[in-house]
Order: sequence, then structure tokens, then C-alpha cells
Amino acid sequence: MNEAIVNVDARGLEPPQPLVAILEVLSCLPEGSELHARTDRRPLHLFPLLEQRGFVGETEEQHDGSFVTTIRRA
Repeated sequence: MNEAIVNVDARGLEPPQPLVAILEVLSCLPEGSELHARTDRRPLHLFPLLEQRGFVGETEEQHDGSFVTTIRRA
């Protein structure tokens, strides 16, 4: 499988804009692709929405204090 990575940088956006930006990209994420979303905060409200849409995600805090959430189809 040729897995593509789609990056979304939502740092600097006020809530709920990071969530909205991530969900917009997910709505047209190509099959077999993975989304990497960088945010200023841990996106806790995102996880139930991912599950409802058939995705799974995991978030890791970065050295600069930002967070990267990796999202893929379940």
C-alpha cells in the first residue's frame, strides 16, 4: 500500500477552528492516507467525532509544547 501523509497545521487557531479544519480535511482524505494534525492543545473533543466517522487517532506531545495527532481509518 502506498500510504500518503496529509498534514494540517492548525496551530494559532482559536477553538473550535482546529477541530473544524481537521474534520474538513478528513471528509476528503484519500483511501489509504493518514492525517497528521498539529495543534496547540491536545484535541480531546476530536476523538469521539473520529470514532463516529470511522477513524482512530492518537496524539503525542512535541518538544515545543504542540501536539501531533495521527489519524487513520479504523
